[in-house]
Amino acid sequence: MQAEAGQVADSHPGHGVTRRIFRTEVLIVLAISLGASGVSSLIRFIGALTKPGGLKDQAANLNGSQAPGRPWLDLAWQLFGITSSLVPVALVAYLLTREGTGLRAIGFDRTKPWPDLGRGTLVAAGIGSAGLAFYLVAIEAGFNLTVVPESLPEVWWKFPVLILSAVQNSVLEEVIVVGYLLRRLGQLGWTPMAALVASSVLRGSYHLYQGIGGFIGNMVMGAVFVLLYRRWGRIGPLVVAHALLDIGAFVGYALLAGNVGWLPTA
Repeated sequence: MQAEAGQVADSHPGHGVTRRIFRTEVLIVLAISLGASGVSSLIRFIGALTKPGGLKDQAANLNGSQAPGRPWLDLAWQLFGITSSLVPVALVAYLLTREGTGLRAIGFDRTKPWPDLGRGTLVAAGIGSAGLAFYLVAIEAGFNLTVVPESLPEVWWKFPVLILSAVQNSVLEEVIVVGYLLRRLGQLGWTPMAALVASSVLRGSYHLYQGIGGFIGNMVMGAVFVLLYRRWGRIGPLVVAHALLDIGAFVGYALLAGNVGWLPTA
């Protein structure tokens, strides 16, 4: 039977989900996750831009100590931050499950582990080298803050926490910014190009705290990820790629900072 005007064809049968409800849902999900991060990032960027001195003389710290000098308390805060950041993913999983699909609708499941791993590794290798080169150019041009991927103390849990943080970032961003957002925008009647722009601009927005380079670089990466998602129909490879990129950045910085001349440090 044809859906009534204003209703979304792919909504859960019998619930009469309207476009207005889906729009409200999207706004709520973004407001408690990466949309709020985008606003926070913009405020931080304005603060950095209006602060005396250039952007490259300032630092954007990503993974720092939450309780200096108290390693066990620090570990508790680190794990709490990682797990609580995944609550929006649990909400999205619930919302998709109510449709009768769940996360498998966006290709985040265990049905194709090896293809996901292989594709994700190739994507990470290509984007990682290009991204590092772009970051170094942006720093020299004065468009970016110096990104400090980690400043954790030398404790036994340092590298496991960095890896968990990288995985959390990848799951949160790819589930919400690619899988969920594109699905909902498609159900709301957005064109493929408009949805691509919205997803990539959102990704760039919550990296704006790093500077103009961080915004542009992540917006381009976002567009590439949308195109790959549409080609493969799965966010699995994107989660793998993003996790590998962040693991390389976090762990690589911890091992190389101060030991090589080409890596900017705060």
